[in-house]
Amino acid sequence: MNNPLLAPWDTPFELPPFHKIDDEDFAPALETALTLHNAEIAAIVADSSTPDFENTVAALEASGEALGKVLSAFFALSGADATPRRQELQRDFSPKLAKHFADISGNEALYRRIKKVWDKREELGLDEQDARQLFLVHRGYVRSGAALTGAQADRMKEIKERLAVLGTEFTQNLLKDESDWSMDLTEADLEGLPDFLVDAARSAGEEKGKDGPVITLSRSLIVPFLQFSARRELREKAWKAWTSRGAFGGETDNRAIAAEILALREERAKLLGYENFAAFKLETEMAGEPEAVRQLLMDVWEPAKAQALADQDVLSAMAAEDGVNGDIEGWDWRYYAEKRRKAEHDLDEAALKPYFQLDKMIEAAFYCANRLFGLDFFPIDAPSYHPDVRMWEVSRNGEHVAVLLGDYFARGTKRSGAWCSAIRSQAVRPREQAPVVVNVCNFAKPPKGRTALLSYDDARTLFHEFGHALHQMLSDVRWEGVSGTSVARDFVELPSQLYEHWLEVPEVLEKYAVHVDTGQPMPREMLDKVLGAANFDMGFQTVEYVASALVDLEFHDGAAPSDPMAKQAEVLEAMGMPSAIPMRHATPQFAHVFSGDGYSSGYYSYMWSEVMDADAFAAFEEAGGAFDETTAKSLEENILSKGGSVEAAELYERFRGRLPGVEALLKGRGLAA
Repeated sequence: MNNPLLAPWDTPFELPPFHKIDDEDFAPALETALTLHNAEIAAIVADSSTPDFENTVAALEASGEALGKVLSAFFALSGADATPRRQELQRDFSPKLAKHFADISGNEALYRRIKKVWDKREELGLDEQDARQLFLVHRGYVRSGAALTGAQADRMKEIKERLAVLGTEFTQNLLKDESDWSMDLTEADLEGLPDFLVDAARSAGEEKGKDGPVITLSRSLIVPFLQFSARRELREKAWKAWTSRGAFGGETDNRAIAAEILALREERAKLLGYENFAAFKLETEMAGEPEAVRQLLMDVWEPAKAQALADQDVLSAMAAEDGVNGDIEGWDWRYYAEKRRKAEHDLDEAALKPYFQLDKMIEAAFYCANRLFGLDFFPIDAPSYHPDVRMWEVSRNGEHVAVLLGDYFARGTKRSGAWCSAIRSQAVRPREQAPVVVNVCNFAKPPKGRTALLSYDDARTLFHEFGHALHQMLSDVRWEGVSGTSVARDFVELPSQLYEHWLEVPEVLEKYAVHVDTGQPMPREMLDKVLGAANFDMGFQTVEYVASALVDLEFHDGAAPSDPMAKQAEVLEAMGMPSAIPMRHATPQFAHVFSGDGYSSGYYSYMWSEVMDADAFAAFEEAGGAFDETTAKSLEENILSKGGSVEAAELYERFRGRLPGVEALLKGRGLAA
C-alpha cells in the first residue's frame, strides 16, 4: 500500500512513520481501516462453528489492528500538535468513529455469540486472565447497550455519535480560547518578574509573532505571572481570562455544549436501566456508588476549607498593607501566598527554580526507575511528530521493554495540561507487542540556547506522568484491553501519584537538584525548606480540587441540570466555597469531564487514589526506605504489571494486605486535626 499509515511500519521499534505521514493520508487510511474492521467483525458473526472463547472473544480482540495503527498516530498528533487541518479531520472523524463502534457494540448477532460464551463460562476451563477478559467483554457490551433492541438501540447509537461530536467541539473550543488570548507586556510591566518568567514571556511573544513579551493562557505562564506580578490590574485581567476560558461567548462558548452533554449522559444511563449517570459510571469503579465518593470528598472538604479560610485571613491582612480593602480576590491569592511562603519558609520560587533543570529531573525520574525496577533508558533517534519530542529505548537486563516519548514544552497547538498515552500498549495476544508510551507536558520553553527550568510543581508533574508511563511500560498481561492503565478510573492515578513521592526523597534531590550555572547541589538548608514547605497552601489546593470533584459528582448524581452554571453556583454555595478560591476547573473549561467520558463522575479519582498512594509509600518507609527492593518488587508484581487483569481492590490488598482509610491522606496533606 502507498499510504504510510497502512503499509508495514519499517521504522525503529515499529514506531509510526511520522516523517512519511501527510495530513491528507489520514482520511483515506481511516476509511480503509474501518472497512477492514467491519469485514473482520462480519467474519466473526458469520462463523458457523459453535461460539467459544477463541472464535469469538479472542477473535474480537484480534480485530481492528489497522484501525488501531491509524488512530494511534492521529490522536498523538491531534492532542499535542493540533493544526487547523488536524482539528478539521478530528471533527470529521469523531462521529464516524462513534457510529462505527456503536454499530459493533450494538451488533445483535455479535452480542448473541458473546452471550453464549458467557453463559457457558463455567465449562470452558479458562484461566484467570482469559476469564477476566470474557467478563470484561461481556460487561462492556451490556453497558454499551448491546442488549437493547429496536428504537432504544437506535437511540443509543444516536446518543453516542452526538456525544463524540460534542466532546470534540468542547476540546477544540477550549484550545482556541487558550491559543487566541494573550496579553502584551511592556518593559515596565516586567519589573519585579523573575528572569525565568521574563524569558518564557519573550519566547511566547516570538511564537505569536509579537515584538515583545506576552502572557498567554498556558498554565506554565499564567500561574507564575499571578505569583510574581505586582501589577494588580494585570493580574486581574489575566486571572479573569484564565477562569473564563470556554465562556467568552461566541462560537467557542462551551456552556450550552456542557448542558447537552449532561442531558445525553442521563438519557444514556436511563436507557440502560440506571437511576442516573453517576450510578452507571461508578458501578465499575472501586468506589462503587456515588455516596462513597461524596463521603470521601466531604471528609476532606471540612478540614481543607477550615485551613483555607484561616489562610485567607492571613493573606487579606498582608494585602491590606498594600492598600487592598476587604478580603483578597482570586487574582490576589497566589501573589500573597508566594510572599507568605518566602517570609515563613524563606523559600523563593525564583531562587529555587535554577535547581530544577528539565534534563536533570528527567534523569532523576529515570534514576528512581532504575533503582526500583532495574530499568535503563537510552536515547534513540527515530521519527517523531514534532521536533521537540525526545525518545528513549527502555530495557531491563539487556532486553527491550518499551519506547518512551517525552513531549515537554507548551505550544499553541497543544492542548493544556499534562497526560500519558500509549501509541501501542503491551500485550501477548493476539500478537506480542512492547509498549510505546508518550509523556506530554506543558512546561515553558526557554529561549534558544538556554536551559529549561521547572518549578517544583512542574517537577512533580513530570514525575506524575512518568508514574503513568511506568504503569504502561511494566505491564505484563495477555490482553491489550486490560494492559497498563486500562484499569478502574479511581485506581489509575495510584501509580502516578505514588511516583511523585520519589521527588521528595532527599537522596534524589541531593543528586539531581543542582544549580544550572554552578552545578552545585541544592544547599541542605534550602532542601530542608523545600521539604518543609511541601504542604504550604494545601488548604487552597485541596479546596479548588474538591470543589471541582463535587460539582462533577452533583452534575451526574441526579437529573441533568438544564443550566450547568446555575447548578455549579448552587453546589459551591451549599459547600461554603471561600470567595477568593476558584474551582480548579470551572464547567466551561472542565475538559476532564466534558471532552469525553473518561473522568465524568470520576474527577474524584485523584483523591481516591491519593488515599492509596499515601498508604502505599508508607509501605516503603515501614520497610526501611524509599528504595526497598522487596517492596518495589511487590509493587511491580501486584500492581504495575497487572493492569486491569484483576479487580483493583484485590490488587491493592495483595500489595498492602488491606485497604487504607482517609487518615493517611489527611496527614500527608497536613490537614489532620
